[in-house]
Amino acid sequence: MRQFFAHFLFVLAAWTLTIKWILPVVWALNENVTISTYIWWDFWWVIHIALGVALIYGFRFLFSFLMIVSALEIVIVVTKFVLFLPDPEWTIWTMNWFVNKVFVLVIFVMLLLHALFNRHSYQH
Repeated sequence: MRQFFAHFLFVLAAWTLTIKWILPVVWALNENVTISTYIWWDFWWVIHIALGVALIYGFRFLFSFLMIVSALEIVIVVTKFVLFLPDPEWTIWTMNWFVNKVFVLVIFVMLLLHALFNRHSYQH
């Protein structure tokens, strides 16, 4: 399961980079505006990659790292949904953001639950 979660996090990081950085830059170039106009400044993809690597290779504080990142991601995404959903402004950008956040929430809830019920496989 650790391999599955690690690879899911790598795909999630690539997806996040694509919808928050690459597509916005391409869109801005197409519209002849500053390339940073549509970028969603988010560096969680770096942590997702780091956690994915940690899941594959393991390290001393993997369980703690996993718990902290999962809890933070869940709290942040739920908070963003609570703020966004009462009066959503649906654009191509917010729709991409929303779908991405749904996947972030799902994977981190699954990862958190799996780690809690299988703590021994996340400790060195």
